[in-house]
Amino acid sequence: MSEMIRTDNRGRVTLAGHPDSTYLIREEPDGVLVLEPAVVMSAAQASYLALPTADRARIEEFVDDPSTAAKRTYKRRQ
Repeated sequence: MSEMIRTDNRGRVTLAGHPDSTYLIREEPDGVLVLEPAVVMSAAQASYLALPTADRARIEEFVDDPSTAAKRTYKRRQ
């Protein structure tokens, strides 16, 4: 599907049907502009998603049932 669009006097365009959306934009060598849907996330979320699947599963198991946590095997200092 192709559609003609025009920029306003500030170089902006409106994407009908996509209000409040976030995109990454890149320009191809031939001048084509590519918009890729994007999300913003915290550094903590990015770190979590970068963990191996098994580690994330253990974290999710703990969140669902905290009794599955590893027990301390040493005494606390007093």
